[in-house]
Amino acid sequence: MEAKVSSARSSRFALATLFSDLVRLETELWDRIDRRLRRDHDLPLSWFEPMQVMDRVPDCRVADIAKALAITVGGTSKLVDRIERAGWCSRAPNPDDARSSVLALTRAGRRRLDAAQGSFEDELEASLGAALTPERLDALASTVRDVRQHIADQQASTS
Repeated sequence: MEAKVSSARSSRFALATLFSDLVRLETELWDRIDRRLRRDHDLPLSWFEPMQVMDRVPDCRVADIAKALAITVGGTSKLVDRIERAGWCSRAPNPDDARSSVLALTRAGRRRLDAAQGSFEDELEASLGAALTPERLDALASTVRDVRQHIADQQASTS
């Protein structure tokens, strides 16, 4: 019985340590990439990510960005407002749903995103690619996807 309790405590400690490491890793990666994008392209990472979604999702809506980035629709809308004021995206009425708009990068926004993409990829390579073999990187990516899917499934079952 005592070994079982000790094992449970050890497992909980390992999970808490993993959580802390994941949060710190995310913060460190975010800060490093954000500094590079701001310095080289005057583009915060918080704008770069939604611009990437606008670039790859046809007829992109605020809700599409919110879902892709796992953030609230309200926060996403405010973020898109700022990107639009900077002249890097535009809104047009959604022909399929009058309650929403379709977002698109402007020419200036596309140029900014294209220019920043190389810096983004360079920082990822320096931070993650150089630290892990391709096999370990694939395993990490697969594990993170599996955990995110498990959490999404849990949320869906409680909604």
